[in-house]
Amino acid sequence: MSGGTDDTLSFLILNTLLVNNFVLAQFLGICPFIGVSNKIETASRMGVAVIFVMLVSSALAYGINIVLVAADAEYLRLIAYIAVIASTVQLVEMFIKKTSPALFKALGIYLPLITTNCAVLGVAKLQTSEGYSFIQCIVFALGSGLGFTLALVIMAGIRQKLDLADVPGLAKGTAIILMIAGVLSMAFMGFAGLGS
Repeated sequence: MSGGTDDTLSFLILNTLLVNNFVLAQFLGICPFIGVSNKIETASRMGVAVIFVMLVSSALAYGINIVLVAADAEYLRLIAYIAVIASTVQLVEMFIKKTSPALFKALGIYLPLITTNCAVLGVAKLQTSEGYSFIQCIVFALGSGLGFTLALVIMAGIRQKLDLADVPGLAKGTAIILMIAGVLSMAFMGFAGLGS
């Protein structure tokens, strides 16, 4: 790869990791962000599962897009992407259930909900609309997955510390979580200057 391509790929991963983080800047994937971020261990493992699903889905979406464009059937993109994501999630779910039943139980309903995670679908749709090459698609998916995981782990760390804090009764539960998510989002918006 040439230096320009390396610069483009490093910019792409930095952009998806920090500047345009799917959870904290584009507000995609909020359900697992709020639901699975109770413990750092669970959040990090969920992040790894999402990274894997994003990488596989991205690679397959790239190939599907080529076939659909050649067949003049671009209108089938969304259905095809959802089928690929659902299949990939099923494989991940079966693997986790066999290898780590405790993690499978800890992730609960949020593991199959990766299928409907708009961040995963967003990766497939955005890479298609941007016209990325195959390598750029993989880097975009990796950066997006890492950004998703980063948001989950940061929130899990804060929530674990929050368990030890004296939170006023009015702000307990979902209210404080949403306030923290808003503050995290504003903090990540500070990275927007890196994108120019």
